[in-house]
Amino acid sequence: MERRLKTPVDPELQRRIQELIAYKGGGYNQDLVADVILNALKLLTDVEDRGDVRVIRTAVSELRYAFRLFKPYAEKRKVTIFGSSRTKLEEPEYRQAVDFGRQMAAAGWMIITGAGPGIMRAGHEGAGLENSFGVSIRLPWEEGTNPIMQGDKKLITFKYFFTRKLTFVRHADAIALFPGGFGTMDEGYEALTLMQTGKTRLRPLVLINPPGSAYWRTWDKHMREHLLRAELISPADLNLYYITDRAEDAVKHIARFYRNYHSMRSVADKLVIRLKNAPTPSAIQALNEDFADIITGDSIRAIEPMPEEQDEVATLNLQRIAFGFNRKDYGRLRHLINVLNTL
Repeated sequence: MERRLKTPVDPELQRRIQELIAYKGGGYNQDLVADVILNALKLLTDVEDRGDVRVIRTAVSELRYAFRLFKPYAEKRKVTIFGSSRTKLEEPEYRQAVDFGRQMAAAGWMIITGAGPGIMRAGHEGAGLENSFGVSIRLPWEEGTNPIMQGDKKLITFKYFFTRKLTFVRHADAIALFPGGFGTMDEGYEALTLMQTGKTRLRPLVLINPPGSAYWRTWDKHMREHLLRAELISPADLNLYYITDRAEDAVKHIARFYRNYHSMRSVADKLVIRLKNAPTPSAIQALNEDFADIITGDSIRAIEPMPEEQDEVATLNLQRIAFGFNRKDYGRLRHLINVLNTL
């Protein structure tokens, strides 16, 4: 693969950018902000089309505002709910989504939805305004924000789907899908693709059928009979989602994922998994035997917090295991998390 050569940065330009940052009073991640400013200046010569520059400007503005809005709630777990905006209040899946939102809020979680009608409104109705985020988008035919989220400070309205979808996934510790149309399918497939390829962290993804419906089981049948049978996905990829007919089962499935597992982080050539309770030496030996197919280099072993993790204060009191992960078989890695949660 051809490598791009970096253009040398003008020292005088670097100095002026640093002066600008100092004039603004400094702040977080000054080196990265300086790089953003430098790339913004490169637009003056690299991108002529005004519409293209508008896309970049709006995307940066929307993401900056979204990160700022979510920051005060960073320590609370959140679940993103996807589903049809056309679902009516009297339909069983609406009441099921209300129940799911209520149970997740009772467990201490917050709810993120698209802030529209249907399933989105149901999730907010169940969780209540205090525990709800709205991630809306401007569409000419939509009814607009549902009455629960309207005017709330935790409501963001996006212009672009790609910045909105990044926000949905970036801030979610779990994802729940109810029946829906193209949008729901798109969001579900994107979440699966991001986890399958390691472009986002693993998290529970639950598909919730309404009572008496085979909506997601028919979808699962298609996955198995066409994608899996044709070897377009691997058997382990089926670990990335879970289907249920009951809201309380979906809540339990999400809670189980975090029973022992907390989070993970790649440090150099190692994958570090943070846990509430460390596995015993015999359990680690069994893990090395059972998951040898995804280990490259160092085997699974207990470790102390690494220097690179010092910025993550909230994780420092957790136990850790680390190993050389092949960075390919994320469905198997999801299975490893399941096993760690049974120890």
